[in-house]
Amino acid sequence: MKSIWLIFRRLMIVLLSLLVILGIALILYLQHPQFGKVPAGDRLEHISLSPHFKDGVFENLSYTPSLSEGYSYLKVMYMFFFEKSRNNTPKEAIPSIRIDLKTLPEDEDILVWFGHSSYFLKVEGVSILVDPVFSGNASPVPETTRAFKGTDIYDTEDFPDIDYLIITHDHYDHLDYKTIKKLKGKVKKVICGLGVGSHLEYWGYTTDILEEHDWNETVELKEQLRLHTLPARHFSGRLFKRNNTLWMSYLLETGSHKIYLGGDSGYDGHFAEIGKRFGPIDFAILENGQYNMAWHAIHCLPRETVQAALDLKAKRLMPVHSSKFSLSTHSWKEPLAEVSRLAEEAKIPLVTPVIGEKVKLRDDKQVFKSWWEGVE
Repeated sequence: MKSIWLIFRRLMIVLLSLLVILGIALILYLQHPQFGKVPAGDRLEHISLSPHFKDGVFENLSYTPSLSEGYSYLKVMYMFFFEKSRNNTPKEAIPSIRIDLKTLPEDEDILVWFGHSSYFLKVEGVSILVDPVFSGNASPVPETTRAFKGTDIYDTEDFPDIDYLIITHDHYDHLDYKTIKKLKGKVKKVICGLGVGSHLEYWGYTTDILEEHDWNETVELKEQLRLHTLPARHFSGRLFKRNNTLWMSYLLETGSHKIYLGGDSGYDGHFAEIGKRFGPIDFAILENGQYNMAWHAIHCLPRETVQAALDLKAKRLMPVHSSKFSLSTHSWKEPLAEVSRLAEEAKIPLVTPVIGEKVKLRDDKQVFKSWWEGVE
């Protein structure tokens, strides 16, 4: 009996020691700069003046639950482990094209997409990079949310100097620590939502190039080129505390075109309001992918992406937020297949480039292939 008790004590000591070691390792890991910095001091005082900041957090324009009614975090975990589509990730490499981003013509308005929600714009001679993620991972945990094969053919070295780096919100699949660090020195100005600059300042960006904005403000980029900061229906946060920075959409207005940069957003009345204020919009970039009924309030389903384009009075729709990372349970090609079918029914021209393909923003007759149909 005594020997059994001694064995039990030793096992308990080993177990507790392992738990202590794991706990210390976790605490140390959470000190990594990739988790960013919560707003404090003068920045927090400035944030507190926003009408959208209440009781220490930012709020959406309408009630927005993290999970839909009937879902729990346990149920969501079960879905991820046991209910994912067998085609959740592609078996083949995603097709792509390599072009020289540093020699794009100054007299053309061009967009180049890099998968998910990262894209580069050359408009009126101004270079703009939106939500760049080139580290190959959309999660703070290594090797957990890897980019699909074939989607990481571009890196920060491929870009010219960036006049404006635009960040829609601070989630890992939109604000990537490694990419932002590597871009430092190339970026002349950062435009983001209130509080997001706290992360970038922590990562070495100087305050003189950081512009943090509330919804419904206007930034003059140059003559005949302005950026309107607009609402979205989403949330923010990189660690335990949510909604201490502001999530955004934007409208880029040139002398002849209006381009909507949608960021992440569930469907809501703000699309119609933006359409009334700015419509018709020539080119709408809207999220379509990584959706699920469990988080329906914060991401659009394909039919809602198309409806949002209609609300915006968009002449062309470019669906993003797909084809690079698996963040939901649907098959990897379902978002593009569904939005294509629905856009055809609604008679909205769809822009579906492969990664790296030049999208000519002034050419509304440019034709794109359903490239995903030939990929397994």
